[in-house]
Amino acid sequence: MSSLSRRDLLLRSGALTGIAPFVAHAQRPKQPNILFVIADDWGFGHAGAYGCNWVRTPAFDRVAKQGVVFTNTFTSNPKCSPCRATILTGRNTWQLKEAVNHYSIMPRDFPVYPDVLEQTGYFVGSTGKGWGPGDFKSTGWPHNPAGLPFNKHTLTPPTSGIAPNDYARNFQDFLEQRPKGKPFCFWLGGQEPHRPYEPGSGLRAGKKLADVKLPAYYPDNKIIRSDLLDYALEVEWFDQHLARALDHLDRTGEADNTLVIVTSDHGMPFPRVKGQIYEHGFHIPLAIAWGKNIAGGRTVDDFINTRDFAPTILEAAGVAGPGTITGSSFLNVLTSGKSGTVDASRNLMLIGKERHDIGRPNDWGYPVRAIRTPEFLYIRNYEPDRWPSGNPETGYRNVDDGPTKDFLLAHFDEYYEMSFGKRPREALYNVKSDPDNVRDLATDPNYAETKRKLREKMEELLRSEGDPRVLGHADFFDTIEYTGPKDHSWAQWMKHNGTAR
Repeated sequence: MSSLSRRDLLLRSGALTGIAPFVAHAQRPKQPNILFVIADDWGFGHAGAYGCNWVRTPAFDRVAKQGVVFTNTFTSNPKCSPCRATILTGRNTWQLKEAVNHYSIMPRDFPVYPDVLEQTGYFVGSTGKGWGPGDFKSTGWPHNPAGLPFNKHTLTPPTSGIAPNDYARNFQDFLEQRPKGKPFCFWLGGQEPHRPYEPGSGLRAGKKLADVKLPAYYPDNKIIRSDLLDYALEVEWFDQHLARALDHLDRTGEADNTLVIVTSDHGMPFPRVKGQIYEHGFHIPLAIAWGKNIAGGRTVDDFINTRDFAPTILEAAGVAGPGTITGSSFLNVLTSGKSGTVDASRNLMLIGKERHDIGRPNDWGYPVRAIRTPEFLYIRNYEPDRWPSGNPETGYRNVDDGPTKDFLLAHFDEYYEMSFGKRPREALYNVKSDPDNVRDLATDPNYAETKRKLREKMEELLRSEGDPRVLGHADFFDTIEYTGPKDHSWAQWMKHNGTAR
């Protein structure tokens, strides 16, 4: 038995429970550098490589041209800290104890890939937004789990909504401090296009309202179009930092030996998207380049989960991962040289959430699980009597404030209902014919068998992953402390605006 196959068996059995020793690939004696670049709230399709003409992303398109652009990449939980915990640990969020929730603690139970690489000789760092928001200090992390922060360099951004962090210069600063001969692992975490935006900034930059492609769950309105242009401007700012980072790799001769991964944590910060279990909430962009190590100009349709990043990075580095990882490396897909469907077994995805932002009585969450296939999205809302985006009286706190939200709340119509209204216990969408998820097929008798099979398959997989929600231990989720600001809690609202019922 080869050493690699023995390692794979150990990973599957869970025998490797700590940081594993260094294992070198005979085919790639030189360990690659890792540059992981992640935007904050950037939705799938909003890049030139996906055919979008109102969000210009030449740097992302460059990575796609030099390497691979993926069409089916998903997060298992469409909110910042749960998704980022999945990326770092290689586990779905219902397998991460308290880290399943937004604004929670980050447990020390599960090793993260930057630490694994650091303990095997990598120089590790980060800039901007790593894991978060939440509390990692009380559980003993010496610094953000994404890596030691490098945030010294700032600049004056073009709008008031953009963070002053000079991500690209801080990446350069990190490389200047790298010990000679060490491979590096760097997390470049843009804080864009997270809200707030400077209203009208997209228009002032010369963007056109008519260019915006609106999803079917929004009315055609100038306010919403302008809001989306402001979002586009911030995506483009993030892309400029990516371009500078790539240029620096070229100048220093590191590009060919650097695995560059560019992605996001979830969909755009708009109603019915961020934090919501619909296609645009959990479907994210992904492009990967690795110099001459992988064939470029390819488009791959295989399903990729954010929990697959950690095992892929570790395998590329020739390092055995901890047995806590439940994701699956897709290095074979990257190195295959093929386009389209490469690994036909990658055709299923689980998604879910518990509590994101508070705003319901007792700080209750809105538990959901879903399963996505190439054709269908089946959704199970476990508490359909609750408000999915937070209670109306507390301001629908699981939707970021902004002009689009204000407009929809001011027009109590079908578009309001799609974003804020209560939802049925089960929903079913054909994602091929209805990518915006506006035609629910769950009550159509023609799809009863499809719904049943997807529900059963989802529950089978969740049980195999140890999800407390389907194993009868869902009460655990209500015990998780919310570590963020309490000013939008239902209790605080009642204290200042009424009497608790």
